[in-house]
Amino acid sequence: MKSLWRDRETKEYPGDLGLRVYTSRLLGRNPSLVLHGGGNTSVKIRETNILGKEEDILYVKGSGWDLAIIEAAGFSPVRIPHLLELAKLETLSDPEMVNELKTNMTRAIAPAPSVETILHAILPYKYVDHTHADAVVTITNTPNGVERIQEIYGNRVVIIPYIMPGFDLARACAQRFAAEATEDTIGMVLMNHGIFSFGSTAKESYERMVQLVSRAEDYLHKHNAIPRTPNITQEEKPLRHSLATLRHQLSQIAGFPIILATHRTPKTLTFAQREDIGAISQQGPATPDHVIRTKRIPLLGRDINAYTAAYNDYFRAHASDGLTQLDPAPRVVLDPELGMCAVGKNAQQAAIVADIYGHTIDIISAATALDSYQALSAKDIFAVEYWDLEQAKLRKGGKPPVFTGEVALVTGAASGIGKACVTSLLQRGAAVVGLDINTEIETLYSRPDFCGITCDVTDENAILQALERAVEKFGGLDMLVLNAGIFPAGCSIAQLSNEDWRKVMSINLDANFTLMRECHPLLKLAPQGGRVVVIGSKNVPAPGPGAAAYSASKAALTQLVRVAALEWGKEGIRVNTIHPNAVFDTGVWTEEVLQARANHYGLTVEGYKTNNLLKVEVTSQAVGELAAEMCGSLFANTTAAQVPIDGGNERVI
Repeated sequence: MKSLWRDRETKEYPGDLGLRVYTSRLLGRNPSLVLHGGGNTSVKIRETNILGKEEDILYVKGSGWDLAIIEAAGFSPVRIPHLLELAKLETLSDPEMVNELKTNMTRAIAPAPSVETILHAILPYKYVDHTHADAVVTITNTPNGVERIQEIYGNRVVIIPYIMPGFDLARACAQRFAAEATEDTIGMVLMNHGIFSFGSTAKESYERMVQLVSRAEDYLHKHNAIPRTPNITQEEKPLRHSLATLRHQLSQIAGFPIILATHRTPKTLTFAQREDIGAISQQGPATPDHVIRTKRIPLLGRDINAYTAAYNDYFRAHASDGLTQLDPAPRVVLDPELGMCAVGKNAQQAAIVADIYGHTIDIISAATALDSYQALSAKDIFAVEYWDLEQAKLRKGGKPPVFTGEVALVTGAASGIGKACVTSLLQRGAAVVGLDINTEIETLYSRPDFCGITCDVTDENAILQALERAVEKFGGLDMLVLNAGIFPAGCSIAQLSNEDWRKVMSINLDANFTLMRECHPLLKLAPQGGRVVVIGSKNVPAPGPGAAAYSASKAALTQLVRVAALEWGKEGIRVNTIHPNAVFDTGVWTEEVLQARANHYGLTVEGYKTNNLLKVEVTSQAVGELAAEMCGSLFANTTAAQVPIDGGNERVI
């Protein structure tokens, strides 16, 4: 591990709290130290309050903040004298501790202080850093972990046996630190949990963390305990149906739709295919706080019923009266063919699970190479999994969006109506796959719940590859929005060539037929029923001259949708069509074209845009919103509908 401290950068972080922000971010940059809100840091500052009196204040990382991006507002200011008095109590319940911390903050809008606030307060150093360094956790998760830590650090650290985070840990640390710390002590190791460093300056505390973690890394290198992933050949075969089936089963067990993100990398496949996987993967998480993300152990293979029964037994064995069982669905699946699958209520949660278990694989592999991997007992892990303070972190955010855990695929998604559909679906919580022949689709959004794939929908092989990638990314398919199409220049039937006719049919009809056929097996497995929305056209009920190929293709597509509704209704799949007209905020309609068409009808551009009974402009956003709503509960009892969105067109009426 190398120090990332740069004197020139510190100028942007003035004051003690500014430097606390700076070194916290340095720690947060390194995922081998902290992941997704893990770890915490603090600084003790003397300040003058509104009454002109000086107070000693502990600024400690607030709950919910990530060290990698933390700001000054992410630190909770708590009065130190009160914290030190709390540390003298014999007992302090979790609700009492939370209340005492919150009511002794100096800023009402600050986040809730870390549950380790009292621990930070009792350590006699200005700056305190705490991480879950992979190297240190690896060593502590071995049978002789204490002896190894002593060998590595000597009197440079105080060693604390595992105690659940909170008040009891703070008291134990205070007592042990007072008894064992020497002038050489620069840190503290919490067995099966993590490591602390401290110092009189931000730089000193941070670089002591670098020094301590580097020693652990050197120890692992010395003992050849650094996992190395061999290059293995992945068998390329379709997995989308297997993955969608697995997702369907997991959603049934969980009681809600889930995202299933598959990671078939040399690392995950090698780990899942180990001969001893049944032993090493069933010990427990690398640190107990990971249990709220990953559950205690992963599912091996695909026997979900056996996993569920085992989880129910685990709950009954350790639960006290009045405790409500969480859903028994695994959050990690290890399979020799699939590698690692991460399960989450949404795409972001699945990504967090994947990150955490990716590091867990490294820790388990290294610990096994060093000696053997030995996690905490099931009882200790259960206490954290059902610890209300940890569960509260996952309950934040209120009611989830309506499409949380569901997956949508939109064609022609890079612009216009397709892009609007993507936006509307994302806003409702769906994970969205966007297909478009335009490569800009790949960078349309940079977020874990969107996957843009360049795809020519007239190429059947490209469609199959896109579906494989989509299901590998999110696990299945719940909603299909067929939007991709072309509107060629006006041409009479007498002048229409076979080539132009076939091109329009290929994109507007044939491609959608292929997509519907190939998506059907996936839509059948949608946990809450599959939904298809097809973007048709006003030209279906009211065609115009010069648009024979376009009108015929959209009419044939509409008829295809009606047949699909007849065939798929028994499988709970509903299929509906939207017929837009005069949607001008797309790339097809330039200012020049709009002006020319308006002139042709003797109208202003604005008059041309609103040339309908309601005198409204039909926008891509309006169509996207309707498409999303048709996938929702308002249309739960509707299939084979054809809904116009045209402001009222006399010819259609």
